[in-house]
Amino acid sequence: MSQGHDVHIPKPVLLGAAVLMVSSLALAGTARVWRDTAPRPVPLEQYEVSFEDRSDGAVVMFDAKTGREVKVLAPGGSGFVRGVLRGMFRQRKLESLGREARFLLAREADGQLSLEDPQTGRRVTLDVFGPTNTEAFAELLAALRQERS
Repeated sequence: MSQGHDVHIPKPVLLGAAVLMVSSLALAGTARVWRDTAPRPVPLEQYEVSFEDRSDGAVVMFDAKTGREVKVLAPGGSGFVRGVLRGMFRQRKLESLGREARFLLAREADGQLSLEDPQTGRRVTLDVFGPTNTEAFAELLAALRQERS
Protein backbone atom coordinates (compact mmCIF):
# COMPACT_ATOMS: atom_id res chain seq x y z
CA MET A 1 0.00 0.00 0.00
CA SER A 2 1.70 3.16 -1.13
CA GLN A 3 0.90 6.54 0.20
CA GLY A 4 1.52 9.12 -2.46
CA HIS A 5 1.92 12.47 -0.82
CA ASP A 6 1.97 15.44 -3.06
CA VAL A 7 4.27 17.84 -1.20
CA HIS A 8 4.05 21.39 -2.42
CA ILE A 9 6.53 23.91 -1.06
CA PRO A 10 5.55 27.47 -1.85
CA LYS A 11 7.95 29.32 -4.17
CA PRO A 12 8.55 32.19 -1.70
CA VAL A 13 9.80 29.68 0.89
CA LEU A 14 12.20 28.11 -1.63
CA LEU A 15 13.38 31.55 -2.76
CA GLY A 16 13.90 32.61 0.87
CA ALA A 17 15.96 29.48 1.59
CA ALA A 18 18.11 30.11 -1.50
CA VAL A 19 18.69 33.74 -0.52
CA LEU A 20 19.63 32.67 3.02
CA MET A 21 22.17 30.11 1.75
CA VAL A 22 23.78 32.52 -0.74
CA SER A 23 23.98 35.36 1.79
CA SER A 24 25.53 33.03 4.39
CA LEU A 25 28.25 32.00 1.95
CA ALA A 26 28.86 35.61 0.93
CA LEU A 27 29.09 36.74 4.55
CA ALA A 28 31.55 33.95 5.39
CA GLY A 29 33.71 34.89 2.40
CA THR A 30 33.80 38.60 3.24
CA ALA A 31 34.54 37.88 6.90
CA ARG A 32 37.61 35.93 5.84
CA VAL A 33 38.79 38.80 3.63
CA TRP A 34 38.20 41.36 6.39
CA ARG A 35 40.05 39.22 8.92
CA ASP A 36 43.05 38.91 6.61
CA THR A 37 43.20 42.67 6.01
CA ALA A 38 42.55 43.75 9.59
CA PRO A 39 45.44 45.75 11.03
CA ARG A 40 47.71 43.79 13.33
CA PRO A 41 47.88 44.97 16.93
CA VAL A 42 50.98 46.98 17.76
CA PRO A 43 53.17 44.95 20.10
CA LEU A 44 54.41 46.43 23.38
CA GLU A 45 57.36 44.06 23.17
CA GLN A 46 58.41 41.73 20.40
CA TYR A 47 61.31 39.34 19.97
CA GLU A 48 62.53 37.49 16.93
CA VAL A 49 63.22 33.91 17.98
CA SER A 50 64.13 30.58 16.44
CA PHE A 51 63.73 27.04 17.70
CA GLU A 52 65.86 23.97 17.17
CA ASP A 53 65.34 20.32 18.04
CA ARG A 54 68.24 18.65 19.83
CA SER A 55 69.13 14.98 19.44
CA ASP A 56 68.16 14.31 23.07
CA GLY A 57 64.57 15.44 22.42
CA ALA A 58 64.91 18.90 23.92
CA VAL A 59 63.84 22.03 22.05
CA VAL A 60 66.10 25.06 22.27
CA MET A 61 64.90 28.64 21.82
CA PHE A 62 67.38 31.17 20.48
CA ASP A 63 67.26 34.95 20.40
CA ALA A 64 67.50 35.45 16.63
CA LYS A 65 68.98 38.92 17.09
CA THR A 66 71.95 37.78 19.19
CA GLY A 67 72.06 34.11 18.19
CA ARG A 68 72.30 33.15 21.86
CA GLU A 69 70.55 30.20 23.42
CA VAL A 70 67.83 31.56 25.70
CA LYS A 71 65.82 28.59 26.95
CA VAL A 72 65.94 24.81 26.75
CA LEU A 73 62.62 22.98 26.85
CA ALA A 74 63.31 19.59 28.40
CA PRO A 75 62.42 16.40 26.52
CA GLY A 76 58.84 15.36 27.16
CA GLY A 77 57.90 18.71 28.70
CA SER A 78 56.34 21.92 27.40
CA GLY A 79 53.66 20.09 25.45
CA PHE A 80 51.70 23.21 24.53
CA VAL A 81 54.76 25.05 23.21
CA ARG A 82 55.77 21.98 21.22
CA GLY A 83 52.24 21.65 19.82
CA VAL A 84 52.10 25.26 18.66
CA LEU A 85 55.55 24.97 17.08
CA ARG A 86 54.58 21.70 15.38
CA GLY A 87 51.61 23.49 13.80
CA MET A 88 53.81 26.39 12.66
CA PHE A 89 56.39 24.05 11.13
CA ARG A 90 53.63 21.99 9.48
CA GLN A 91 52.40 25.15 7.75
CA ARG A 92 55.94 25.92 6.61
CA LYS A 93 56.24 22.39 5.20
CA LEU A 94 52.93 22.73 3.32
CA GLU A 95 54.25 25.93 1.76
CA SER A 96 57.60 24.26 0.91
CA LEU A 97 59.57 26.53 3.24
CA GLY A 98 62.60 25.38 5.19
CA ARG A 99 62.76 24.67 8.92
CA GLU A 100 65.14 27.60 9.52
CA ALA A 101 62.24 29.67 10.75
CA ARG A 102 62.33 32.87 12.68
CA PHE A 103 59.20 33.66 14.60
CA LEU A 104 57.96 36.79 16.31
CA LEU A 105 56.97 36.31 19.95
CA ALA A 106 55.07 39.36 21.13
CA ARG A 107 53.05 40.86 23.95
CA GLU A 108 50.48 43.22 22.53
CA ALA A 109 49.04 46.42 23.95
CA ASP A 110 45.99 44.55 25.28
CA GLY A 111 48.29 42.11 27.11
CA GLN A 112 47.73 39.18 24.77
CA LEU A 113 50.64 37.02 23.66
CA SER A 114 51.09 35.97 20.06
CA LEU A 115 53.48 33.91 17.98
CA GLU A 116 53.78 34.76 14.30
CA ASP A 117 55.63 33.25 11.37
CA PRO A 118 56.43 36.22 9.11
CA GLN A 119 57.13 33.96 6.11
CA THR A 120 53.76 32.22 6.12
CA GLY A 121 51.77 35.03 7.72
CA ARG A 122 50.34 32.59 10.26
CA ARG A 123 49.73 34.18 13.64
CA VAL A 124 48.54 32.39 16.77
CA THR A 125 46.98 34.39 19.57
CA LEU A 126 48.09 32.29 22.51
CA ASP A 127 45.70 33.59 25.19
CA VAL A 128 42.76 31.77 23.64
CA PHE A 129 44.20 28.47 24.90
CA GLY A 130 43.81 29.38 28.58
CA PRO A 131 46.05 30.83 31.27
CA THR A 132 48.12 27.70 31.91
CA ASN A 133 49.09 27.39 28.26
CA THR A 134 49.65 31.12 27.90
CA GLU A 135 52.00 30.98 30.89
CA ALA A 136 54.28 28.60 28.97
CA PHE A 137 54.91 31.29 26.36
CA ALA A 138 55.00 34.05 28.99
CA GLU A 139 57.97 32.19 30.52
CA LEU A 140 59.71 32.22 27.14
CA LEU A 141 59.05 35.95 26.84
CA ALA A 142 60.45 36.53 30.35
CA ALA A 143 63.59 34.55 29.45
CA LEU A 144 64.08 36.75 26.38
CA ARG A 145 63.57 39.89 28.44
CA GLN A 146 66.18 38.69 30.93
CA GLU A 147 68.60 37.73 28.14
CA ARG A 148 68.44 41.24 26.70
CA SER A 149 68.87 43.09 30.02
